[in-house]
Amino acid sequence: MLTAGPAPDIPLEDWEFFITTEGGQRHTWSWDSFMALPQAEVHTDIHCVTSWSRLGTSWRGVSLDTLFEDVDTRSSFATAHSYGGYTTNVPLDDLLGGRAWVAWEFDGERLDRAHGGPARLLVPHLYFWKSAKWVHGIELTQDDVPGFWESNGYHLHGDPWREERYS
Repeated sequence: MLTAGPAPDIPLEDWEFFITTEGGQRHTWSWDSFMALPQAEVHTDIHCVTSWSRLGTSWRGVSLDTLFEDVDTRSSFATAHSYGGYTTNVPLDDLLGGRAWVAWEFDGERLDRAHGGPARLLVPHLYFWKSAKWVHGIELTQDDVPGFWESNGYHLHGDPWREERYS
C-alpha cells in the first residue's frame, strides 16, 4: 500500500466532506448528514499503477452524482483534497454519471484507516491513485491542476486501459 505520508486519524465527529465551486460556494456534509444520503453498492475492479489489479471488489458509499445535485458549476476539472494534504486532479466528467463515489465500506467492513478510512474517493475506472484516501473534499476548477502524484511524474488522467501511468 503506497501513501504520500502517515495515515491521518479523523474522528467521525470531526469528519467533513466539502465541494467548493469555482465561484467559492461551499457545500458541506458532516459524517451524520453524509450517512443519511442514499447509499450505493458498487461492485467493480480496481487497478494500481504498480501493475496489480483486484477483480470483483465490493464497496458502499455515496455517489458523487448525489453530492453534486445542488452544485452549480461550469468547471471542467476537480481537485480532490485529502486530510493530511494529499491532492489529485480528476476531470469532472470522470466523477459524474455514475462513475465515482465517496466510499466508506469495503467488502462488507468499514474502511480501515490504513486504506483511507473513514472515507475515500472511489474512481475505479482510473488508476487507484485517483481514488484519494482520507478524502476531505473536492475543489472545482477551470484548469487541470496537477495533484501530488501528477506533479511527481504520474499521468494527468490515469486511464489503466490506455496505460496512462507516467507523463
